[in-house]
Amino acid sequence: MGGRESPLILASRSPRRKALLEALGYPLRVVFPEGEEEDLDLPPKALAQALARRKGEGVEGDWVLAADTVVDLEGKVLGKPQDPEENRLFLRLLSGRAHLVHTALYLRTPHDVVEEVHTARVRFRSLSEEEIAWYVGSGEGLDKAGGYGAQGLGMALLEGVEGDFYTVVGLPVSRVFALLWERGFRP
Repeated sequence: MGGRESPLILASRSPRRKALLEALGYPLRVVFPEGEEEDLDLPPKALAQALARRKGEGVEGDWVLAADTVVDLEGKVLGKPQDPEENRLFLRLLSGRAHLVHTALYLRTPHDVVEEVHTARVRFRSLSEEEIAWYVGSGEGLDKAGGYGAQGLGMALLEGVEGDFYTVVGLPVSRVFALLWERGFRP
């Protein structure tokens, strides 16, 4: 079964995930899953997996990919900030520290279901209040787990990433490509 006969259905609202898959040339259809942002009382890594599974299971289709990213600061989940004030708080918490980013995958094919969680470690520089105000003022962090985007203006906040950079962005692209390729789904 090849990729051109049926599209890959992306169960995600993330424009970043869509852009990454389109950059690889996959035929793609985006379906917004319902209820994806509900809170569950789970540790960060398990939460990422549960949310990815919920998104994927909520969408019909032969080839369905869902993902969810959770920022984990010493076991505490930093979700998407509710407002600029919470974004400012998150950046203060992350400033000068390392944290984990877990991105979970849910891939359903005509033959199997694959669920995985990929983790990267991110180190933030020590940020001044002026730098935090600049970033919060951009609005970029409001729709992103942890309140920052590593691929955008947020790149100025990072000191380093250990692991797959694209896990931090929200989709471990190399692994997704390999999983699809192994199952005969080609771009």
